[in-house]
Amino acid sequence: MRNFKSHFLFTKEQRNGIFLLLFIIVVLQCIYFFVDFSSEDVLVNQERLAQYEKEIDSLKALKIAQSKPGVYPFNPNYITDYKGSTLGMTTTEIDKLLAFRKKNKWINSSKQFQDVTGVSDSLLAQISPYFKFPDWVTNPKPKSSYTKTYRTSPKTYIQKKDLNTATARQLQGVNGIGKKLSERIVKYRDKFKGGFIADVQLQDVYGLSPEVILKIKEDFTVKTPRAIKTLNINMATVDDLVSIHHIDYEIAYNIIEYRNLHESFKNLDELSKVKDFPTNKLEIIQLSLHIQ
Repeated sequence: MRNFKSHFLFTKEQRNGIFLLLFIIVVLQCIYFFVDFSSEDVLVNQERLAQYEKEIDSLKALKIAQSKPGVYPFNPNYITDYKGSTLGMTTTEIDKLLAFRKKNKWINSSKQFQDVTGVSDSLLAQISPYFKFPDWVTNPKPKSSYTKTYRTSPKTYIQKKDLNTATARQLQGVNGIGKKLSERIVKYRDKFKGGFIADVQLQDVYGLSPEVILKIKEDFTVKTPRAIKTLNINMATVDDLVSIHHIDYEIAYNIIEYRNLHESFKNLDELSKVKDFPTNKLEIIQLSLHIQ
């Protein structure tokens, strides 16, 4: 035991040395915890940093481009509000296009599209490569080498061919009607058993402009109209009305509401006063209706 205690017996100089060592250890610990030895001068390779930032920016741009919806060829005559907004058109530009189309007019070139809508050159350059116009616009029939003989007077009803029996080849004889358009007319006509009711139904054939329709009517007309049972507009129900092409349930309800408010329709032209009624299809819709 005495030998063990002898290990803890120090001289005055030894004790002073031990206290000094403990003091130094405490000071060093405080310095370690409370003094910031990090250097404020960080060396940065500016060239490498710029290259890295450029790579990051290119990856971000690629990610944004990939997230955008794809754009496919389309006919600018049928741009809707949603389609126009996704293309970058303003509300005013879209409204101008819709107002132009309500007049039953057609856009046949990128230049005409810009004239009607007022889109900028930069936006036109982005979207015009996706414009797809009908064949009679992009590939018009070549003019004949011979001198065309103009009629001094229009053809009579007897001289015209029956539109319900005309072949696609016969229709191609009309200026502005190519192979695809002529086949489209025949295909649309044959959807109905008995064909067209009247010439005005040509307006429902996609790709036919008013000018081309007039040219068709110079040589063709419906001589054997399809027999249909017309509806009395003053007695027809909603379900009756929606059976008519171009009339949906909303328009049918509006027709009934107008009829109840005014007690009855006096003539079929009053349909143009019905809320949201497609006035550009009035003549076609009238074929299925009558007043009684």
